[in-house]
Amino acid sequence: MEYGLHLAISDPGVNPEELIRFVQRADELGFFCVTLADHIVIPRNVTSPYPYTLDKKYPGKGHHLEQITAMAFLAGATQRIRFATSVMIAPYRHPVVVAKMLSTLDFLSHGRMILGLGVGWMKEEFQLLGAPRFEDRGRVTDEYIRAFKELWTKENPTFEGAYCNFSELTFLPKPVQKPHIPIWIGGHGNRALRRAAELGDGWHPIGGVPTVPLEPEDLEGRLQKLTEYAQAAGRNPKEIRVVFKASLFDPAIESCAGRRRRFIGNAEQIASDVRDYQKVGVDCLILDVRTPNPAQTLERLDWLAQQVLPLV
Repeated sequence: MEYGLHLAISDPGVNPEELIRFVQRADELGFFCVTLADHIVIPRNVTSPYPYTLDKKYPGKGHHLEQITAMAFLAGATQRIRFATSVMIAPYRHPVVVAKMLSTLDFLSHGRMILGLGVGWMKEEFQLLGAPRFEDRGRVTDEYIRAFKELWTKENPTFEGAYCNFSELTFLPKPVQKPHIPIWIGGHGNRALRRAAELGDGWHPIGGVPTVPLEPEDLEGRLQKLTEYAQAAGRNPKEIRVVFKASLFDPAIESCAGRRRRFIGNAEQIASDVRDYQKVGVDCLILDVRTPNPAQTLERLDWLAQQVLPLV
């Protein structure tokens, strides 16, 4: 199993020095990747329900760094660690521009980019950005994925769709990674599973939160559905990575609904959780070690790498 870390780029106190310090330490410790979330603007009045909190309210405040720009800045400060959008909201940006930005970054970073894609949940942000209709976001995402692959793999890329069209163009450089930059599909519903099975290189669900716990037995059931969709699409399910994004919760939180919440507690308890997810088929586990205190976050990062993961 490989391990990644979520990097918050929307905290009120986020600053470049702390971001660099975090990713460089993660690089030194041998983590596979860091993931960055995606918001471009936050409407002042958001009524769209947020999927990952019990009150359905989006908790983000303060700075919201642009995702691809932040990845470029941090890639230049590291040597080995990969950077994954987790997730990029596909309809927010023109696909040719996104494909070019990511292929440029993959070229400059010697093949360290990963594209995690989702359809989005905040209708108000779609409207402010002039994106395609919120109701069309699934179809838009599917089409953009096909457009990315065309641009990244074909010598003379041509595409004709409902939301994107191009031809007679030169698209260079191609990504360093072949056949193209890996594409992880976010989401835990059936449509996301089908998208991952048909178009993705990985399935990238979020779990371990009160609204979407995704216990190992739940994940196992979803993976069976992923296998069925992949086989129906003529693909080998084993070629689709399972990248599970959870959280390393504050050890002071002891239980959830009368039982210990996953990824809290002592080193052996957390290592046991990791093993449980590994057994059901998780290939890469993304953990969130952030705290309000940057120094404490680095301490927790070191503890995870040096005390917990060796037990797995």
